[in-house]
Amino acid sequence: MTTALTPDAAAGSPTGAPDATTTVEIFGPQGWFAVCALGDLTPGRGVAALLPDGEQVALFLDRAGRAYAIGNRDPFTGAYVLSRGLTGSTADRPFVASPLLKQRFDLTTGECLDDSSVSVRAYQVRVRSERQDG
Repeated sequence: MTTALTPDAAAGSPTGAPDATTTVEIFGPQGWFAVCALGDLTPGRGVAALLPDGEQVALFLDRAGRAYAIGNRDPFTGAYVLSRGLTGSTADRPFVASPLLKQRFDLTTGECLDDSSVSVRAYQVRVRSERQDG
């Protein structure tokens, strides 16, 4: 699941850019977990994060402000590298291509677009803004 950055979330700072109180959260086995500030993510690039249960996730922000999270382990090689892959889209399906063997994984579902018998876990993601009275 993805969450697009809404105008309310982007309005956290005077410039309209997200501030440190806008966080990206992932829903894992132990509930919602704040991973990082939205401003820590660069559109089109991935970041690896460790959940409290020890699972590694690959977190992405697309250029439209939608956040995605999938398992970071490449099922073809066993390496934890998907966060370092190249992002793109095909037929309106956002994907990351593994940096090793180049298989593409749908960022919404985790399905491998090159081998439908393989997938990685896809996580629910939300972007939350904490309003500061000031």
